[in-house]
Amino acid sequence: MIQSVLANIAIGLVTSLLGGGFVWLRERAKRARAVNKRAAFFGVRPGQTCLMVLGNKHNAPGTAHHRDVRAMLELAMLAAELDCHVSLESGDFRGGNGDRTEFCVGGPTGGANVRTGGHLAAHMPGVVIHPYDGTRADSAAIEVGGEKFLFDKGNQEYALVAKFTPVESACPVFLVAGQTPVANLAAIHFLRREYARVAGQLPSVERFCLLIKVSGIGTYEFHRAELEREVTAAAFGE
Repeated sequence: MIQSVLANIAIGLVTSLLGGGFVWLRERAKRARAVNKRAAFFGVRPGQTCLMVLGNKHNAPGTAHHRDVRAMLELAMLAAELDCHVSLESGDFRGGNGDRTEFCVGGPTGGANVRTGGHLAAHMPGVVIHPYDGTRADSAAIEVGGEKFLFDKGNQEYALVAKFTPVESACPVFLVAGQTPVANLAAIHFLRREYARVAGQLPSVERFCLLIKVSGIGTYEFHRAELEREVTAAAFGE
């Protein structure tokens, strides 16, 4: 009788341990899949060094807007979560990104991020970012495939987000070109949370171009952002 009770207890303990182990392994595999999906979307690998290129404040060489700095901090936190290291350069950086995934933040308007302008010219013939001119309706508009996304400062703004791999590089460039630093930050903040949903709407996460719309800025600042459109084919001239 005692032996039977002890045997039942032992079987129960073993069953509990095995069940707990399977649950732990399942949850660990689930977390690993989530991390791998996020890493694939942003184009990074654990242990890699990421190159982050930060633009200047508009018409203020040598300084950075505090929201662009915050955007970089969000990217740095993302890199840390994916076990990556960070190297920071200014928008005047020249050369290829090589075996480093590059995060380039800031639009080219007013020379804010010269490197962004170079990337657009070299890889996205279907994209035009119009210069800031308060006398024109298309001031600072982002034009993709002939369609203009207008700039309504402090109310509704856009950010162009693109991922592509230059032919001379082993790793991709992840480009964020917003109409303002608020739009840059909004796009990064949005994609950190919603990358899985956005990735599910893309033909491929290897190369893409998106327009992120930021609205209600006067009330919500950078927190109200959404995917406006996927414009990969138009942006890359396909």
